[in-house]
Amino acid sequence: MAQHGSSFRGAQRRREIAALAARMIAEDGVADFGFAKRKAARQLGIDEGDSLPANAEIEAELRTWQALYQGEELAARLAGMRAAAVGLMRRLEAFHPYLTGGALEGTAGRYAEIELDLFPESAKEVEIFLLDAGISFEHREVRKTTPDAPEIVFALDWEDVPVRLSLYPAAAERARKQPRARLPQVEALLAAAGTPP
Repeated sequence: MAQHGSSFRGAQRRREIAALAARMIAEDGVADFGFAKRKAARQLGIDEGDSLPANAEIEAELRTWQALYQGEELAARLAGMRAAAVGLMRRLEAFHPYLTGGALEGTAGRYAEIELDLFPESAKEVEIFLLDAGISFEHREVRKTTPDAPEIVFALDWEDVPVRLSLYPAAAERARKQPRARLPQVEALLAAAGTPP
């Protein structure tokens, strides 16, 4: 019986951490799920060694929180971000852009950025394209914490929306497994929401 009570308390703690982490992501602009759940655990006085919630649990809490507190605001934000993404993806078509992250998944918080993965023949091509197009950008430091980390990341603003361009080798395009969408899919998302692409 004690075992059952202990597993219930563990599940309850995971849910509390997930709910607080989701609120941090939605309200405070925390983008890293791992950082959010560790910070939430510390704020709740829960040992990080205890089983922390999976990212999917945090995402479920985030969707619930946004539906309760940011419903209309979220819908407007998503439409704006997806419309801006379509415009930028059209400009970057030669580099095989894919939309990823919160703008695709429907969880983009107030401080979220459009996340595009690009697969150019060379990163220099993208840099030259942006310079020639008069698009201001800056290099972001890339943390090589996983083997599938991008080679280069550029940050820029497009139609008053922050954008993160993650550049991968062209050969990695088929290997990327995370949820992502090509331009026609993003246009279809906009059309389904009643927003012209």
